[in-house]
Parts: sequence; structure tokens; C-alpha cells
Amino acid sequence: MTDNLSHLDVLISGASVAGPALALGLARYGARVTVVEKAPALRGGGFAVDFRGHVHRRVLTAMGIWDDVHAHQTHMGRQSVVDADGTPRVDLPAQMMSGDVEIFRGDLARIVYERTRDTVEYVFGDSVTALTDTPDGVEVAFERGTSRRFDLVVGADGLHSNTRRLVFGDESRYLRFFDHYVAGFSVPNHLGLDRTGRLYSEPGRCVVLGNYDGDPDRAGALLVFRSERLAYDRRDVAAHKRILAERFAGMGWETPAVLKALEETDDLYFDAIAQIHIDRLTKGRVALLGDAGYGATMGGMGTGVAIVAAHVLAGELALAGGDHRVAFAEYETRVRDFARGCQKISGNAGPFFAPATERRIRSRDRMYRMLSSRMLAGFFKRLTEKAATAIELRDYPA
Repeated sequence: MTDNLSHLDVLISGASVAGPALALGLARYGARVTVVEKAPALRGGGFAVDFRGHVHRRVLTAMGIWDDVHAHQTHMGRQSVVDADGTPRVDLPAQMMSGDVEIFRGDLARIVYERTRDTVEYVFGDSVTALTDTPDGVEVAFERGTSRRFDLVVGADGLHSNTRRLVFGDESRYLRFFDHYVAGFSVPNHLGLDRTGRLYSEPGRCVVLGNYDGDPDRAGALLVFRSERLAYDRRDVAAHKRILAERFAGMGWETPAVLKALEETDDLYFDAIAQIHIDRLTKGRVALLGDAGYGATMGGMGTGVAIVAAHVLAGELALAGGDHRVAFAEYETRVRDFARGCQKISGNAGPFFAPATERRIRSRDRMYRMLSSRMLAGFFKRLTEKAATAIELRDYPA
């Protein structure tokens, strides 16, 4: 253990996974860390996230949470693409959808939070309203709390980052829309699924039902649809429900039951499938981490990228003795290509779930039937791990 960052006061905006992961590393190096989160408490739930390959394992082990992640994994099995009558068309291997180990985002966030809550200051129910970078630090104004000065500020506040907007400019300059939208929410497990899933596609739209935690009564619904860019308020849940009801009206399989559950759900997630592309991840004493700097809505191993990048950022600050100019430059150099490589995979998420035509649906099914065969199992594993392992980690202080 080293305390060579004991002179640093660091503010991290965002308490999902990336922020607490960075807080864990920085606190171990002796830094005084504050995490501010707009939500009134740690957010549970969310989609399942997966880790794959030796790089993810090395970082989770260094964080001290590898065993905890395995203890809370979903144990998700195979998922099947089905016809409108529920007949399986092709099985998708568990490793394709769930990696080496899969865990709910909320469970992962809680694990990292519990490792940091005694050494890190968490401020819930507040957010940053202004950042002023000075030669001696960053003056930070908060929506509710008193203004404070920090040596460094890290925006780990997601795809729609407030930190990025304040320091780097409006989101419209950096967000690339990928012609699809995605929604997720809880539904009754009327199919009796047990750690398995079913995927049904019609041209330009898809419904997935899966049971990830073994609860016999509940399942998760994932809806994906192809669309032009829509104008809506990201906070207007009623509008999100109307959009989904209109887009999925008349769809076959179990869609009517899913739409009925949509009317009553109180845990709806709805967003565009999009990516963040920004020229620089740092500016002065401010850095972007995770989805705020290189996010992808789905399919880009965003959580894996975030925990690896947090490991690198904390390690580089430790190696540089807290000199942010040296550490931030190394962070950008080491993380940028890795993050972009994972983003490239996510560009296929929308067309995979909701191919535009019947012909493309059949082509997708043929391809994955071939990739899931025993003959190509090793090749498929290497293919899914290639982006996740495309970074050379340095040996940072213990």
C-alpha cells in the first residue's frame, strides 16, 4: 500500500460503477475522494453486465472483488431465437451473451460501494452546476451543497454526462446516434423461464424475455427498435411508454403481454443506442471516465471498459505522484484505442437484435447457428474476447 496521493482531493461525479471503481483505486493510494451522485441513493437494478478475458479478470482481482462478482453472478444459460409461435430457430451460446461471468449492474455497484463507503465521502441527492479550472485547483459549485475546491475532477456520470457538458460543451457535439432505441423493464415470468432467454425479431424491432436471477415470478424484457431520431424528454416516462406502445403495436409472439406489463412498470429504462466520440478525455484538471468519455448504450462492454480505465487512471496518477498533466496524458494514450475498439462492436447491437428485413433476420440466424457449432466454439470465444483484451496493462503500485 502506498500513500503517495495523500495530498490530493479528488471529486468524482457519478456513483454507478466507473466512479466508485476509480474511488476504490484512488483511496487505496491515499487520496481524499468525494463522490457526488444526483440520485438520492445508490441505484440498484439495471441490465446484466459481463466480463470476459484475462484483462477484465486481472483488474477485478486487483480491485479485490473477483470472488464477490462470481458469488453474485447470474449463471445465465443459453438464449434462443424463436419464431412467432415460440419454436426455437437457433441457440445463442451463454458465453456470447454473458461472457465469462455476468452480474447485474446494481449488484456490481453495491459491491464496489461497500468496499469504498468507509474511506470515500459519498454525497447523494446533489449534482455539479459549475466547474472553474484554476492554476491551484477546480472550484466546484453544487446544486444543493456548498461550493468546494478540489485538485482534480473526474466525470463518471454516464452517456449524458453533466461534467462533459460543463467542461467540453453540449452533448450534441459528441453523441452519435445509431438508428435504434432500446428499452428494458421487469415483467411477470409467464413463460416460466429459469436463467434462460427468448429473442423474437420482426423487421426493425425485437423483443427479448429473460430470467437472469432465478426468481420464478419475474423476468426482464428488452425491446429494441429501428427508428429515425426522436424528439422526447429523457425524464418523461409516460412519453417513453407511448413511444414503445406505438412502435410495438401489432407485433407477434409474446409482445401483447409485454406491452401490458409496460403500462404498469415503474422501472423503465429507455434511451437511444448511441456512442460518445470526443477528441480529448481530459482538459486541465478535469477528466472523463467510462460512458462519459467513450460510452456505448449497449454491446460495447461498457462496464468492462470502465473498470479497466478506472484501474489505469488511478494507477497512472499513483505512478506520477499525483501530477495530473503526466497522468492524464498517459491515461488518454493507454485507454483511447482500447475504448474505441470496444465501441466498434457496439455498433452492431441494433442490427443484431432488430435486423431491418426478413432476409437479414434469416441471415443473422444462419450466421449465429454456424458460430455456435462445436467446430467454431474456440474461434467464437477468441472473437468475443479480442476487443476486451486489446490493452497492455502496466504494473502499478500495489
